Amino acid sequence: MSLKYMLITFLLVGITAGDIVLNKKRFPKDFMFGVGTSTYQIEGAWNEDGKGESNWDHFVHQIPSPIANNDTGDIACDSYHKMKEDVALLKYLGVKHYRFSLSWSRILPTGYTNKINKAAIKYYKSLIRELTDNDIEPIVTLLHYDTPQVMEGMGGWTTDWIIDRYVEYAAVCFENFGADVKYWLTFNEAFFMCTLGYGIGSHAPGRKASGIGDYICAHNIIKAHAKAFHIYHDIYKPVQKGSIGISLVSIYAEPKSDSDEDKEAAERMMFFNFGWFASPIMFGSYPYQMDILISERSYVQGFLQSRLPAFTEEEKDYIAGTTDFFGLNYYSSVVVQNLRDFQDLDLSWEADVEVIQSQDPSWENTTIDQFAVYPDGLYKLVKWISNNYNNVSIIITENGYPDKGESLDDDKRISYIQRHLSKLRDAMDEGVQVFGYTFWSLMDNFEWLSGFTTKYGLFEVDFSSPNRTRTAKKSADYVKKVYESRCILDDSSECYG
Repeated sequence: MSLKYMLITFLLVGITAGDIVLNKKRFPKDFMFGVGTSTYQIEGAWNEDGKGESNWDHFVHQIPSPIANNDTGDIACDSYHKMKEDVALLKYLGVKHYRFSLSWSRILPTGYTNKINKAAIKYYKSLIRELTDNDIEPIVTLLHYDTPQVMEGMGGWTTDWIIDRYVEYAAVCFENFGADVKYWLTFNEAFFMCTLGYGIGSHAPGRKASGIGDYICAHNIIKAHAKAFHIYHDIYKPVQKGSIGISLVSIYAEPKSDSDEDKEAAERMMFFNFGWFASPIMFGSYPYQMDILISERSYVQGFLQSRLPAFTEEEKDYIAGTTDFFGLNYYSSVVVQNLRDFQDLDLSWEADVEVIQSQDPSWENTTIDQFAVYPDGLYKLVKWISNNYNNVSIIITENGYPDKGESLDDDKRISYIQRHLSKLRDAMDEGVQVFGYTFWSLMDNFEWLSGFTTKYGLFEVDFSSPNRTRTAKKSADYVKKVYESRCILDDSSECYG
C-alpha cells in the first residue's frame, strides 16, 4: 500500500486510539457533561452536626475490619467541611452537572421523620445553592448504599416495612430541595446493594442469603422506587418541574462462542443484571428469563414457590412506567459461556444465572481484578437498553477508570474516557437517546472494600494530610478541554458538528 493511499485511508476513517476509531463529531450543545461522587465516599463528618449512624458507618467499624488497611469513611475527603473548595473544582472543570447523593442518616438521624436535622438541611441547601450560583445542575441521588443502621436493625431491605420509611425520607428531600433540583435518582446500583449486601454479604449490611435475600431486597427497592416516583409526579413535579429516574449498574455480556447456547446465556446475563430492575420499572414484571429459570430451580430445590418474589397484578400496573429516564453506571464487561446446572442444587443468584463468566484476554487489563477495558461494551450496552426498553432516555451516571494512584500523569484514564465517549457518540449517532455523561469521579475517595487503595478521581486527594489536599491529575485537564469543546480529540479543530 502506498504512503499516499495509507494517508487518504487514515483521513477518511478518522483518528485511531489503539483498537478504536475515534468519533470526530462534537457532542450536542445541550448534552450534559458532569462528574459524580457519593456522600459516604467523600463527605466524612460521620458523627458530626447530629448525623445518625448509617449501615456503612456500622460496617466499617467492625473488628476485624472488612476494609483494606482498616480504612473508614469517617473523614474520607472531608467534603462536608470543604464543600466550597470542591465546587470550585467543579467550576474549574467546566461541568454542566454534578451528581451527588444525600445522606438519609444525616437528614433523619433516627431514620424516621420524627426528627429532621436542621444542620443537614442547611448543609445540602448550601451545597445546592453553591452549585446553582455557579451554573452547575445538581443531579441528586436519594440513596447511594448508605441506609440508616436503625433500618438495618429492623431487617433493612428484606422487609417491606422499609418502603414507606424510604418514601417518607424522599418526601422530606423533595420538600426541602426540590425547588432547585431538576434531576432525581431514587437509588444507586440496587443490583450491588442487594447481591453484595444481602446476598454474599461482602458489603453493608453484610447479610449472607444469596438466592433469597437478594431477591427480596430487589423486590422492595423496586416497590420503593415506584412509590417515590408516583409521589414526586403527583405532588412535586407539577410545581418543581423536575424529573426522576434510577441509576442502574450493568456489565455487557459477550457470548464466548457463536453457539445458540452461549448467545442465550449472554442475553440471560443481561436480563439478570440490568433487566432485573429495568423490566419491572418499565413493564411491571421481571424478565421472563429470570422468572422461568428461578421458578424451575426453586421447584427442583424443594421450595413450594419461586424464590423470586411475585408482584400482584395491582403492583404491576403501579410499577410499570415509573421512570423518566435511566441512569447507567458502566465500567467493564464479561464474556459468558452457558452452564447448565442439571442438579439445580446451588442456591444463589450466581447459580441461578447458569453461566460461566470470564474476560477476553485481548481486552486491556488494569491493576484492579476483574476490571478490563472494553469501550465496545458501553456502545453495545446502550444499544441493548434502547432496543429492549423503548428507546428510553439514558444518562451515563458513572463511568471511570481505576488505578493505584501511581502518578498524576494518568494517561490510561484519559484513554479510557476518550474511547468510551467515542463509543457513546457512535451510539447516539445511531439513534440511542443519551442526554448526559457523568465521569466517576471528581476526586479519589473511599472505594468501599478497597478503602483508599483504589483511585478513580480526576483530582488526587492526600489522605495522609489533615487538609485532604486536592491536586489535579492530567485527566482533569483533558476532561476540562472535552467538556468545553465537546470534542474528544486532542486538537478540537479536527472535530466537526
